[in-house]
Amino acid sequence: MTLHEIERALRELRLSGIAATLSTRVMQAQSTQEPFLDTFAAMLQDELDRRRSRLTERRFKQSRLDERPTLNDFDWRFNPKLPRQACFELHTLKFVSEGGNALIIGKPGTGKSHVAKAVAYQATLQGFDVRYVEADTEFARHALSSTAEQAALLRSFIEPDLIVLDDLFLARRISEASAELLQTVVHQRYKQRRSIVVTSNRVVQDWGKYLGDATMATTILDRLMHRAAMLEFEGKSYRLKEAASRIALNTADSP
Repeated sequence: MTLHEIERALRELRLSGIAATLSTRVMQAQSTQEPFLDTFAAMLQDELDRRRSRLTERRFKQSRLDERPTLNDFDWRFNPKLPRQACFELHTLKFVSEGGNALIIGKPGTGKSHVAKAVAYQATLQGFDVRYVEADTEFARHALSSTAEQAALLRSFIEPDLIVLDDLFLARRISEASAELLQTVVHQRYKQRRSIVVTSNRVVQDWGKYLGDATMATTILDRLMHRAAMLEFEGKSYRLKEAASRIALNTADSP
């Protein structure tokens, strides 16, 4: 077979990683006169690398994350009292393997969503099925969807290894339908030992008001907090800091 025919055969066999680097590996083998098995091993590694990269990208897209944040790019110095050690402990993903949860509660702009997204992104890199959800928005969308769409959304909330419910109760009160959906998601995931990360500006003592049902709040919190890490975020707002910096920069640039 010619090189062209080999490349075509590799594509038919869906070995695109080998096909993409075949000519380079052939030139490498010819120039270095390396043993066949060394060249073959390198080609197999190319295929594995390509497949892992595609799988990682697929998991990221399925997660619905809108960015790829890390804990390394987080400014820990701005709010030095944040629970840094607890954040890095979440980042190990041990709690996901154990079916635990995390509640990240605190003031707006203190980095709760950044930490939750960083944990979620790390989970996609480690092979977990992840979903990121802007809680109030997606729960409201569920209530307005058709029966078939509601069933599909519910599965997407229950089946992943990890789900992030970001900014829960951002709008304070949520509808009765949304409250019932939250209870269902928490209950089903608790039974199946699948992890939830919740971020919220609202202290858990007030959840009954936002749900409109104190008993429901107790039921939800009982399951969420049974195997959970509670992280409290206090301090100044990163967003206000960035806004102030932009204003100062614009003022300095003004004639």
